[in-house]
Amino acid sequence: MCQHKPSCPSPYASDREAAHVVAAHPEQGWSLLCNGVILFEDTGLLMPDRSVMSPHRGLVAA
Repeated sequence: MCQHKPSCPSPYASDREAAHVVAAHPEQGWSLLCNGVILFEDTGLLMPDRSVMSPHRGLVAA
């Protein structure tokens, strides 16, 4: 799917969110990455196999 050189990370790699954005819809709160992952603004993910990954925001320092 990815045509970039070097190619973007696989959807199942730990750095999957580093893939290039191919469609951004900030008004709707999501972006499609070139590895097929849909990234939501709350950091949740919809994977190419339709599985869902819960949001994974870091903890806020108090």
